[in-house]
Amino acid sequence: MDNPLVKINPMTKRLVTFPVLMSGLFIFLMMAFGVIMLLNQANMIQINMGMFYQLMTIHGTGMIGFAALGAAGIMWYFLSQYVELNRRVFQINLILFLLGVVSVLVGIFKYDFAGGWTFLYPLPAMSGGMWAEAGATLYLGGMLLIGCGFLLLFLEVSRAIISKYGSFAQSLGWPHIFGLRKEEDAPPPTVVASTMVSIVNITALIAGAAILVMSLINLYNPSFTIDPLLAKNLIYAFGHIFANSIIYMGVILVYEMLPRYTGRPWKSYKIFLIAWTLSTIFTIIIYPHHLLMDFVMPNWMLIIGQVLSYMNGLPVLIVTAYGALMIVYRSGIKWDVTSSFIMLSMFGWVIGVIPAIIDATIIVNQVMHNTQWVPGHFHLYMGIGATAMIIGFMFYLTKFDANRTDQEIDRASFWSFIIGILGLSASFLYSGQISTPRRWAEHVPEWIAPNIIGVIFGTIATLAMLVFVFRFIVISHKIGKSETSFDESTRKIS
Repeated sequence: MDNPLVKINPMTKRLVTFPVLMSGLFIFLMMAFGVIMLLNQANMIQINMGMFYQLMTIHGTGMIGFAALGAAGIMWYFLSQYVELNRRVFQINLILFLLGVVSVLVGIFKYDFAGGWTFLYPLPAMSGGMWAEAGATLYLGGMLLIGCGFLLLFLEVSRAIISKYGSFAQSLGWPHIFGLRKEEDAPPPTVVASTMVSIVNITALIAGAAILVMSLINLYNPSFTIDPLLAKNLIYAFGHIFANSIIYMGVILVYEMLPRYTGRPWKSYKIFLIAWTLSTIFTIIIYPHHLLMDFVMPNWMLIIGQVLSYMNGLPVLIVTAYGALMIVYRSGIKWDVTSSFIMLSMFGWVIGVIPAIIDATIIVNQVMHNTQWVPGHFHLYMGIGATAMIIGFMFYLTKFDANRTDQEIDRASFWSFIIGILGLSASFLYSGQISTPRRWAEHVPEWIAPNIIGVIFGTIATLAMLVFVFRFIVISHKIGKSETSFDESTRKIS
């Protein structure tokens, strides 16, 4: 296995600092928008209904987009230890991403686009007067720019991996799975995870680009029609895969950092490699669990969506969570904020999957899917799972590469973030249990109490995120001054 302690080029450190900062800053902003929506649903403030759906649109789009940007920074940072990556591609992706974000923001807040991140056909072209054609164009065009940037990035990651390992089969460790090569010579976990993410995201982004282009054509040529079921399948194939890939990129932080804290290597043993191969396959084909309420879907697709949804979350999650526990067990690790966020992300991943698996059951889905149960699952999965990975990476960069020391405010914010996200998610799950619909701007009195609780805990989590971002901004200018971020003398913190 490659040495996990090889040096990281200072240019790479500086390259990822800005997108990680942007990720943290805009995740905070999206959290604030979420609290505003909850305040409105709790009747604590009143905002224009059109504005509510604009905030809902940017909240979902922005949270996934900027979390993906931060997670891609984690993947690029650590993968650069093992393969030769072209940093210009990363820069091009960032430029296209920012151009796309500007386009999306103008489309939403200048031209009132409020169709949700799903932009379900034919909604962009048939708004009933709620938004201008220009708004839909800017939103769809901005999403296309963002998608093209990420597609270039994952093509570059694929090129670099294939250039070194020869093929995806080699970098996924298939020769080692089938006993053709020694297990100890298997590709490192970072390469395996990056291979999986590249395969699934190239698939997802091509599907997304196809439906975005078709939707843009339909805007200006209504005679060009799309089969609505095909459109919905393409949208959810794109959205589900891309959103789930965030945690698969972020988990690279776990594979890289826990060995440095404990002095124990994370090996790509056979079960680990099999788990990643299975998740590569399952992640691409389980998106129909979002379409279980669409009775016109072929039954076999819905059954696959249910069954494989049970199976998809388990292989990588189990080997990663179990591996993390085994590496930490009796290692003498001294916990700091960075390592705490790393382990927190494993907890968030585990508990976030549970309500998702429940919702993927057809008989439950028919009752629960269009309720607040789904945001409850997703805020657990993304908040304490994927977002915790990004925050942990922020703390890692500033602590070991910019000489930041943990302060009481960091530890207090860590616990505040946990309490806030858990309380917020619980309020959503309870709302789903009492059949509160999601995506509604106004709630009847019976639905108000959980919203008030959500406001309280959501505000706590948002303020904690503000502290994390502020601390990163203050210290991030020092990142990239040294050749290595975590040398032999600091592998085991004491």
